[in-house]
Amino acid sequence: MSYFNELKRRNVFRVTAAYLALSWVITQVTGVVVPALHLPDSIPSIVVWLGVIGFPFVILFSWVYELTPDGLKRESEVDRATSITHITSRRLDYIIIGLMVLAIGLFVLHELRPDRHEAPAQTAMAESVAPAATTIQPSIAAIEPAIAADEKSIAVLPFVNMSSDKEQEYFSDGMSEELLNLLSQVPDLKVIARTSSFAFKSKDVPIAEIAQTLNVAHVLEGSVRKSGNTVRITAQLVRTADSTHLWSETYDRPLDNIFAVQDEIADAIVQALQIRLAGGELSHRKGGTQNLEAYQLYLRGISALTQNTQASLDAAELHLEQAIKLDPNYGLAWTQLANTVSLEADNGFVDRSKGYERVRDLAQRALEVSPDLAEAHAVMQYVYLAFDWDWATAETEGRRALAIDPENSQALNVAGKLAATLGRWDSAERQYGAALVRDPLNTYVMWNFGNTYYRAGRFADAEDIFRKLLALEPGFAWTRASIGLTLLA
Repeated sequence: MSYFNELKRRNVFRVTAAYLALSWVITQVTGVVVPALHLPDSIPSIVVWLGVIGFPFVILFSWVYELTPDGLKRESEVDRATSITHITSRRLDYIIIGLMVLAIGLFVLHELRPDRHEAPAQTAMAESVAPAATTIQPSIAAIEPAIAADEKSIAVLPFVNMSSDKEQEYFSDGMSEELLNLLSQVPDLKVIARTSSFAFKSKDVPIAEIAQTLNVAHVLEGSVRKSGNTVRITAQLVRTADSTHLWSETYDRPLDNIFAVQDEIADAIVQALQIRLAGGELSHRKGGTQNLEAYQLYLRGISALTQNTQASLDAAELHLEQAIKLDPNYGLAWTQLANTVSLEADNGFVDRSKGYERVRDLAQRALEVSPDLAEAHAVMQYVYLAFDWDWATAETEGRRALAIDPENSQALNVAGKLAATLGRWDSAERQYGAALVRDPLNTYVMWNFGNTYYRAGRFADAEDIFRKLLALEPGFAWTRASIGLTLLA
């Protein structure tokens, strides 16, 4: 008891209470000031640790020294005959009471703060508006496949232009695209879409890495050398698991026989993969042309279209219009011209209202000459969705597109965008996921997928996919703004 009384007489208990109260006040003030002044997040932790470290020193200090009206004095110097101890104790009581009042005030203000329960309220509101958001899973398996590649899967890489004239680049690209389109007709064959296959153009990436990224078991690569009216095409089919060359061939043909060469190569690949064609021989898809000059203009047009600048879109528009003049029944050319004008309108290069009215006319013309062209229905669906806000008609067009080609990445992308617009998050996820299986590196599909996560309230998942998109294509226009909005949310 004498030891306890001595601690009490030397005000150790009062100093301890005052120190704890002051420490709590300081930590609360720090928690408000640090974010307001954008100070480092580590500062609150440092303040707490300083308080913990300082505690034993304060106790020791209060035992050795005592606060008197004349200042701090060692305990042995305090006049026991006076009421100094009583005066000091009373002052410490006032300090403790003041600190406790301040601490209670801060606590009440913290609890009554207007935004105290704002985040839970926003979450509840988001769940009430879009309860289906929870159906979207955090993993993005379509972008990073975790399963083994299907044996009946292939990516057609852009053929290398071996001609001295670099302007013939479009022709070698066109060869790859037509082969890709031919092979897409095979029911049991998974063919990666052009957007993803061409992402590796002019890049020195090992075949094994390409195969892993695209999740395919086979890769078709080749080269094109064009001289005068003669073309030499070399193609080889590689099994990526062991880098085995399953088939290779070189073709020397007159330029006017180019379509027949494409058919020969596609047929040879199907045979090498031992796939039986239920519908007979392969044929070029509907909406194409047999006019060689129109075909070359079309290739120039889509080559310029992918660059997505004002000058390249102007060039694409010119080439496609010329192709249509040579073959007015060229459905693919009408469709790509509609896509070109749509990009010009979206980018602000032309008046939006006039631009979309023209897109509508071009898409309708494409459907007149090629009613069974999935891409044309997808373009028309986008007009109803993005410009008319006619959800019902847009859904009808989307169903038509997917009925023609259930794996068409463009049709799946627009269908996903419509589903997200209507708040059908689970449906949007399925559509985007299916599009990324066929076209894993399609930047527009990835952005739409991330935007759907954002709108569904899955901010961590949205940030994840936006950062993947940023790593894949740093210059993609909307990515950084989307990450910013996500972090704000």
